[in-house]
Amino acid sequence: MRLLAARLILLLATLPLALPLEVLAAPGSFSELPDIGTPADSILTPADEYQLGGMVIKELRDAGQIMEDPEISEYVQGIGDRLVGHTAESSAARRFHFYVIKEADINAFALPGGYVCINLGLILATKSESELAGVMAHEISHVTQRHTVRQIQAAQRGSLLATAAMLAAILAGAAAHDSNVGLAGVMASQSASIQAQLNYSRESEYEADRIGIGVMAASGFEPAGMAAFFETMGRRTGAAGPNAKIIEFLQTHPVTSARVAEAKARAAAYPVVRPVDSVSYSLTRERLRVFSVPVGQSAEAYYGDVAALGDVAPDYRRYGHALALMQDRQWAAAVPELRELVQQHADVIDYHTALGQALLGAGDTAGSQAVLQRAMELFPRNVPVTVRYAETLMQAGNPKLAHAVLLDLFNVINPTQPQIRLIALAANAAGETAEAYYYTAESYVQNGDLLLAINTLRIALSTPDITPIQRSRFKARIDELKEYLPARAQAAIERGDPIPEPRQPPTQGRR
Repeated sequence: MRLLAARLILLLATLPLALPLEVLAAPGSFSELPDIGTPADSILTPADEYQLGGMVIKELRDAGQIMEDPEISEYVQGIGDRLVGHTAESSAARRFHFYVIKEADINAFALPGGYVCINLGLILATKSESELAGVMAHEISHVTQRHTVRQIQAAQRGSLLATAAMLAAILAGAAAHDSNVGLAGVMASQSASIQAQLNYSRESEYEADRIGIGVMAASGFEPAGMAAFFETMGRRTGAAGPNAKIIEFLQTHPVTSARVAEAKARAAAYPVVRPVDSVSYSLTRERLRVFSVPVGQSAEAYYGDVAALGDVAPDYRRYGHALALMQDRQWAAAVPELRELVQQHADVIDYHTALGQALLGAGDTAGSQAVLQRAMELFPRNVPVTVRYAETLMQAGNPKLAHAVLLDLFNVINPTQPQIRLIALAANAAGETAEAYYYTAESYVQNGDLLLAINTLRIALSTPDITPIQRSRFKARIDELKEYLPARAQAAIERGDPIPEPRQPPTQGRR
């Protein structure tokens, strides 16, 4: 993460930034970013915030820290979208993305631009869906109120480079869950006065609580859920054993009795609701529990009671046991349990996708295809179902259909980078080489590498037998992307010449 801090300092020292990654999230799509005219824009515009948040997400993804699981991602994004839909800033104005981080520590953090990250350890530590929603609403409020930018604005006293170093420290420290990383960035800025600004101010935390509780209530969650989670964390402050994992959360979200009391009082002002936790909440927790077991260990031991209780065991425990068997590659042993769950609860998507995966792992490709095809009929254009069905079709030797079903889905939703890679593989296996290059270029766009994306699109244009429609689409995409490049790079693209690498700021030599 120190490398990340250095990159951010270099980038921020040359503001304005080049590319809002979020604009280019979906293949062939292009939408305008919101024009929010506030004093904070003099430091970072909303487009700059998208760029910076995207940089941190890229670093986390490259480090393998993001949980790239369709079922888990769909659930967390769904809860987040539900909350964002009741904020003053609608999802149409700012597209939020929610990620689960592969960390057992109890923590969550928000990045500029609408990126919210929740550690799997925090999700497992919650006791209800409203507690999870409370944490997410709090982090969403940090983004909508632009607390990071306002923090920098309040602390701005020196040069642009000092401000850039401070922001790099904040982002790197948040992403690394390590206050020492943030401190190193601050030291690099040679401005001791901004050290105290690394964490959100007390006022920002209270504001995020206040706004977040209102968002929770409007979204149908129990408003007291936020205070309940903070209170639980505040009680478990021991530095030994499992409680050590809470320290990171308390460092970035200091919990005082006054803060908990105020949160309770605010929640009490709203009508009392008693929401029932969704089935997906329980199933996602079991999925995370199984996936978080260290390599070399078995999760099956955690589900010893399931075998003893049999059919009277809670369904979510039976599901978790089946996942544990699959994790241990006992695919066939998981099939009967999952098949029974599907028969008893045909409306639960996760049971269908898990059964399809278990059958595929057991070598029953036809059975997996039949189960997931039926799920496609029951839940059309559902992301996990479509992805799992496409994976099975690839194994069954039918990449052309896999490409078709993925394309049908991605025409209506913005795919993630792993999903773009999957459709690129399907297109390539189906012999649709030009389309495979196009999708590969889009994955480079999501990583912020526009030069590589444009060069890949150029290769797509040179592919034999492309249709006039493809040629027009590829050229249009190049024209869109080149607008974010320097003038000399744009001129090279128009001439058909190699694209020059961006000039780097001169480095200071040794004395």
